[in-house]
Amino acid sequence: MSIYVLGHTNPDSDSVVGAISLAYLKKQLGEDCIATRQGEISPETKFILNKFGADVPELKTSYAGEEVYIVDFSDLAQAPKDIADATILGIYDHHKLGDLTTAAPLECWIRPIGSSNSVIKEAYDYYDVKIPKNIAGMMMCAILSDTVIFKSPTCTKLDTKIVKELAQIAEIQEYKALGMEMFIVKSAVAGATPRELTTRDYKEFDMGNAKLGVGQLEVVDLSVFDEVKNDLFKDMRKLKDESGLHSVLLLLTDIMKEGSQLLVVSDDESKIESAFSAKLENSQVWLDGVLSRKKQVIPFLQPQF
Repeated sequence: MSIYVLGHTNPDSDSVVGAISLAYLKKQLGEDCIATRQGEISPETKFILNKFGADVPELKTSYAGEEVYIVDFSDLAQAPKDIADATILGIYDHHKLGDLTTAAPLECWIRPIGSSNSVIKEAYDYYDVKIPKNIAGMMMCAILSDTVIFKSPTCTKLDTKIVKELAQIAEIQEYKALGMEMFIVKSAVAGATPRELTTRDYKEFDMGNAKLGVGQLEVVDLSVFDEVKNDLFKDMRKLKDESGLHSVLLLLTDIMKEGSQLLVVSDDESKIESAFSAKLENSQVWLDGVLSRKKQVIPFLQPQF
C-alpha cells in the first residue's frame, strides 16, 4: 500500500516541494511514497514546478486509513479533517511543535531553521542519498521563498549553506536572481479574486478558546494592493464569519522595504494592538522589520489569548 506525503492546507511552495522531495527520498529508502497536496497551488509554486519540469502533486483531502508523512506543519488546524484516522509515520517541519498526536512512535525531524526543505536536505545527507538536479532546484527555490531570499529572521547560516549546495547540484549560479524572479511572480495580483489572495498563504491557529486566521502575501511593491485593499477587507470579514474566527489578519509584506502592512478584522482589536505594541488606524498598521509570520507574528499573538 502506498504511503502519502502531505503538506498543510492552503499549500505554499515549501510544503508542496517538501512533499515532492521527501517522497523521492523515501522511495530511495524503499518506501512506496506519493507526494500529495491539500489545496490549489500558488502562482509561485506553479512557477517553480514549471521551471524544473515537475508535475503538480496529486490533490488529496482525505487520508483516513492511510499511512502518511507530514511536511511543514504539526498543527491540527492545518491538517486534513480525518488525520486522526490516519497513521502518521513521520513529521518534517521547521515550526513550533503543534497539537498533532500519534498512537505509536514516529520519525520526527523538527528543526529551528528557515525551511522544511532545509530539514529534508539534512535527511538526504544523513541517509547519503543523492538529490536529482531538478529536485535540488525546486528545494533551493522553496528555501529562498521561505527565507525571503535570506532576509527573514528565520533564516540561519545553515539555510544559506544548503541553498548554495543545492544551487551547485542544480547548476544554477545566479540563485538570488532566480529568487527575485520568483518573488515577482509571487507579487502578481491581477486576475486573482479577493478570496484567492486572502487564502493564498493562509493558516488557522487555535489560541486558547479563540481561533485566528493569519494570511501573508509577499510582494516586491505594496502598491499592487492599492486598488484591492478594500476588497481584501471585505473578504476577510466574510472569511471570519464563515469560519467562526475571533480574528483574521493579513500581512502584506514588502520584501524590498523589509516590513509588513498588517490588515486586521477582529472581535477585539485591542488584543492585536497589545500583541505588537502598535495602534491600529483604520484596522491596519505598518510593522517595520516584520517578515515572518512564524517568528514575528504568531508568538506575539498567542499570549494575548
